[in-house]
Amino acid sequence: MNLSVKDVGKLLGISEKTVYRWIKQGAIPAYRIQDQYRFNRAEILEWATARRLALSPRIFDEPESEGGTWAGLAEALKSGGIHYRLRGAEKAALLRAVVDLLPLPEGTDRALVAEMLLARENLGSTAVGQGVAIPHPRFPVILPPSPDTLSLCFLDQAVDFGALDGRAVRTLFVLISSTVRGHLRLLSRLAFALQDESLKGLLAAQADREALFAAFAAVDARAA
Repeated sequence: MNLSVKDVGKLLGISEKTVYRWIKQGAIPAYRIQDQYRFNRAEILEWATARRLALSPRIFDEPESEGGTWAGLAEALKSGGIHYRLRGAEKAALLRAVVDLLPLPEGTDRALVAEMLLARENLGSTAVGQGVAIPHPRFPVILPPSPDTLSLCFLDQAVDFGALDGRAVRTLFVLISSTVRGHLRLLSRLAFALQDESLKGLLAAQADREALFAAFAAVDARAA
């Protein structure tokens, strides 16, 4: 969800001048994108709540006009792409290599996106077991409105993500969404998909793109 300085002022009941002052002081989580400041609705909610600031009820809303329609995992995967033989000897280098592949809008600070993924990993591993990890930002990445994307990356060599089952990771799913709704939908639908034994077999075999797209479309149909 993209919020402007004006939006944040309204949600917090303060002037735009105050918002700019907080940005300058580094007191409020803000991102500079294409010469404008943008804010993450979920981050602002957490930040304001921790400081016991008064909040407008609007901060809990995710406007339909900005949520857009969502076609499912298969479409998100087509947008994000399936990538094979990705190389990276350790987690940080691997995630930076992944971000270089992501279909992000022109002008996006890819270094920032990589740092957001690493920051989330520092809170706790995103490995879900059986050689799979789902690196994603703690909150949706702040981008211009764009389709939700799911990028599937098969690694050239296994990388230790600190999984609870002790298995190194060979398969990564990277979720990128510009809205809270899309972020949560992708996570929940992917969690559902990874319970499918047939799909897990295809992932373990690093199957071809057509087989994987078909498998995800089948999961979407069952979850609809």
